[in-house]
Amino acid sequence: MKIAIIKYNAGNIKSVMLALKRLGYEGVLTDDPEEILSADRVIFPGQGEASSAMKYLKDKGLDEVILNIKNPFLGICLGLQLLCKHSEEGDTNCLGIFDTEVKKFPNQLKVPHMGWNSVEHNNDACFSGIKPASYFYFVHSYFADICEQTIAQTDYMLSFSTVLKKDNYLAIQPHPEKSADGGEQFLLNFIKQH
Repeated sequence: MKIAIIKYNAGNIKSVMLALKRLGYEGVLTDDPEEILSADRVIFPGQGEASSAMKYLKDKGLDEVILNIKNPFLGICLGLQLLCKHSEEGDTNCLGIFDTEVKKFPNQLKVPHMGWNSVEHNNDACFSGIKPASYFYFVHSYFADICEQTIAQTDYMLSFSTVLKKDNYLAIQPHPEKSADGGEQFLLNFIKQH
């Protein structure tokens, strides 16, 4: 199985590749459109800043590539946020796959939201073998609002989208590659889906 990891000026690539290796798979880090479009699975990871990441995607034509992917696609952290309509971070127009806005946590909260928090999910297949209210590892200052495509959510004084799903696009705000057994199961469910 060919798993493409999109290279786009964002951090946290190495831990995703190591997590795949622990599960017995190899990821190919690439910004080549043909390689991405021909992959069996595509992972869009990232830590970083929304406007500079979107600029890189557009400069490389990867924004159009992402919108044309037909195989299972997984966005992680910044990858989730960039799949939404708009981010307050840098007043950035994003890819618009998910019909929701990305907002900054209010000032009265400790930002970034960092550490372990529970995830309430709706038993979608991507959570097969993962108990409700399982804990995942988060590091983020911005969050996606709840919307029609929300299939899991987390509370941090307010409720936000933890996992979004539409057609072949799946996205998760916490880092499954750093979330112990639950995170590895989530990645494995993504890889093994039909």
